Amino acid sequence: MRRGLRHSVVVGSHERARAELADALRAAVAGDVDFSTTARALTSMDASNYRRVPLGVVAPRDADDVAAALDVCRTHGVPVVPRGGGTSIAGQATGTGVVLDLTRHLRAVVSLDPEARTAVVQPGLVLDRLREAARPHGLTFGPDPSTHSRCTLGGMIGNNACGSHSVAWGTTADNVRGLDVVTYGGERLRLGRDGQGAPAGLRELVGRNLALLRTGYPAGLPRRISGYALDALLPERGTDVARFFCGSEGTLGVVTEAEVRLVPLPAEPALVVLGYPDESAAADAAAGLLAHRPLTVEGMAADLVRGGGEGLPRGGAWLFVEVDGAGAAAALARSADALDALVVTDPAGQRALWRIREDAAGTATRMPDGGEAWPGWEDCAVPPARLGAYLREFRSLLKEFGLRGTPYGHFGDGCVHVRIDFDLYTDEGVRHFRRFSEAAAELVVAHGGSLSGEHGDGKARAELLSRMYGEELVGLFGAVKDLWDPAGGLNPGMLVRPEPLDTGLRFRGLPVVGLGREVARCVGVAKCRTEGPSSGPSVMCPSYRATGEEQHSTRGRARLLHEMALGEVITDGPRSEEVREALDLCLSCKGCRSDCPAGVDMAAYKSRFLEAHYAGRPWARPRSHWTMGGLPRLLDHFGPALNAAMRLPFAARLAGVTPERPMPRVAGRSFTSWFGERASDRPPALTLWPDTFTDHLSPQVGRAAVRVLEAAGLGVTLPPGRVCCGLTYVSAGRLEAARKVMRRTLDVMVGAGPGDAARTPAPGAVPLAAPAPEGAALASLGPVVVLEPSCAAALRSDLPELLPDDPRAALLASSVRTFAEALGELAPDWAPPRAARPVTGQTHCHQHAVLGDAADRALRRRAGLEGELAGGCCGLAGNFGFEPGHERVSAACAEDQLLPALRAAPPHAVVLADGFSCRTQIAHMSPGHRARHLAEVLAEALEDPAEG
Repeated sequence: MRRGLRHSVVVGSHERARAELADALRAAVAGDVDFSTTARALTSMDASNYRRVPLGVVAPRDADDVAAALDVCRTHGVPVVPRGGGTSIAGQATGTGVVLDLTRHLRAVVSLDPEARTAVVQPGLVLDRLREAARPHGLTFGPDPSTHSRCTLGGMIGNNACGSHSVAWGTTADNVRGLDVVTYGGERLRLGRDGQGAPAGLRELVGRNLALLRTGYPAGLPRRISGYALDALLPERGTDVARFFCGSEGTLGVVTEAEVRLVPLPAEPALVVLGYPDESAAADAAAGLLAHRPLTVEGMAADLVRGGGEGLPRGGAWLFVEVDGAGAAAALARSADALDALVVTDPAGQRALWRIREDAAGTATRMPDGGEAWPGWEDCAVPPARLGAYLREFRSLLKEFGLRGTPYGHFGDGCVHVRIDFDLYTDEGVRHFRRFSEAAAELVVAHGGSLSGEHGDGKARAELLSRMYGEELVGLFGAVKDLWDPAGGLNPGMLVRPEPLDTGLRFRGLPVVGLGREVARCVGVAKCRTEGPSSGPSVMCPSYRATGEEQHSTRGRARLLHEMALGEVITDGPRSEEVREALDLCLSCKGCRSDCPAGVDMAAYKSRFLEAHYAGRPWARPRSHWTMGGLPRLLDHFGPALNAAMRLPFAARLAGVTPERPMPRVAGRSFTSWFGERASDRPPALTLWPDTFTDHLSPQVGRAAVRVLEAAGLGVTLPPGRVCCGLTYVSAGRLEAARKVMRRTLDVMVGAGPGDAARTPAPGAVPLAAPAPEGAALASLGPVVVLEPSCAAALRSDLPELLPDDPRAALLASSVRTFAEALGELAPDWAPPRAARPVTGQTHCHQHAVLGDAADRALRRRAGLEGELAGGCCGLAGNFGFEPGHERVSAACAEDQLLPALRAAPPHAVVLADGFSCRTQIAHMSPGHRARHLAEVLAEALEDPAEG
């Protein structure tokens, strides 16, 4: 008889019971025990639609710690859920008891045997770390989900993860040789073939149900992940207990070590991209390609590809087919009945195309019109030969229910991922979600498929398993669960005796509008948790890469804001110190704005939180919010006098900045002063924006830009009055001040807004546009060239977002050009001076996130400046690196990508950094390098070609 847990007693009692549990765990384990509000909020969700709030989190150091933690929880009647990277899409990585965080300490490659082609790993090891260890031996781990940079081996075992190479190398279960596990009852088992590690009674249970196990599972289905794989325990299949355990979703035991199989890397991987008229044609063709023994057969339709599908062959849908060898690729391309084909052997070209596919899990969360889409019917699978027919009927089912979704996935295995625009906020929407899930399950079963083809059943599908397997086999699942876990303490509600699929949704209780609704767009795919060397031009998330702490990832911060909006775990709203602390190390780099597949914009959320956090109590703000946040006014009013002021005793403390950094020196003569005293007979072709950093701190950049722009035949003028983008106010969360600054700037640049009095331009200034009468259409401004990337990004993004009802904001935003964009658009035939030098340095994170750097790359090539700039974030990030307490994180961010790039560059390389913060960080952290704006390098080459 299954014994019930006493967890309800703990939950229903006073906080004292939870404190007693925490104390008992601290006394029993050597690892970390965290029952704080922050820890609970960070682990209340995974990458699914579901939310379950735990009592606390334990990060065990070793297998003994795992056993000790389970013993304490069993004694207190508290359930346990093991958790890896938290990227599960069905809700199985959430729990109401104690979460075992296996990623903090249990993350080693214990051993690797190249001859035997095996490795022994701990469950918290990130997949890419295993692949890096195996690569020097010409080996890899076959299964490779799109979350390979942050998913863990333990999570892959729990969900029986697959990935794009499963047509060649199978699922995780196909690549596991043995497992060490601890059960909730305290048994330590070594699982393997021939019944090794089977708990008492399991063999007998299988023996009594041989006929059911031989006939109850669908045939011809390479991606059958749903339910327990009891057929792996059949004698003719080797009674493989380790294989059976894979996909059990943490309901039977906790993995503490795993022996896995490694496979040879392809000698010459080549990618064939095949274009088809539509998704159905691509799906129908996929199974026919398996005869070529491909490594992957991935499919997606045009409605998933945003931005026009640059680099893809003709078609409305595509198959990505990887093979080993250029000859095999050419043969496959010739024999495939496709509209168009592209063979790519260049590794960089392959990575660029694969990035489209890997980002699909997040990209698919947004409809083309901006609507939200969610998991919930995420990864079913049908026999590959039936995929085309299934997809046609599935699209019809979506239409019948008035829903939209974008199928994509592992077409060679018949596995389809899709995010659907369910309304999960209202009662009627949730009922609709349930009705659709039931109808979709019937459709999958009708095609001989599996409800889950990769991510497991969790809360999303376990309730529907009887439709796939029938009541008798599902009943057998329950009997097996009770043999392994008679107390029901491991991940209750998953797979066996499941909770209803429409309960525990994470959207319930969220405000329909506002910050809570916006942070809910974080679906938890955790691209922000990438560790180790960055793959591709990614910035997100520098603070996580520096600290390794979930609360400093974009996802972690989004989860805290989500819980703040719900008000259950975090109960003090925007006054929350937990949220403030997590956001304190956010550099506002805006990397998530472009790199997060779901489009989370943590820099904007941070600004809005800070505004609310300090509302009505300005005295509580850090001093840096007034000094660094109000830097433009300070520099305008005091100028070079600030140099002497900052040398006074206690000046740094009074200003709220760290004494460990020298403050930048204010120039003796501003750029606008210099420009106002020069003469030019060229008619103005553009307006050069005198941003605060250029005007007061690096006027040489402005002078150099004028020199280059005029050499290109472009006349330059400045705005007819003082302007400011408002960036420093936005960064400090002083949004009302930012709006005032922005409105004054619009008055100068465009004229008075509707209903305002017109502002007369300064004497002698060239007005850019007449005041706009109310209701009148605004004229074009002409190009406004902004040299500082952070200011250009603020004008492009923050300005229209903070003043959405002022048409002048959109006008100015659309007029902004970077230095390189202006030269490319306004002087396309101009030949820049040839500098002919290698380059190193930093692409400003705001440029990466908002502006893009294609024009800069093109200009550098034309000038003979060869090489790539570092990605990531320099770590200074405006006021961030000057604030007390940020010094170590700032330095760690610089050490992530920037400083290694500087050290690796040849001695004669040009160090480029268009951002003032980036140049300042380089000066502080690597004083042997002199960083310059691209305009400075080109101006020097103009004046002295030999020097260039």
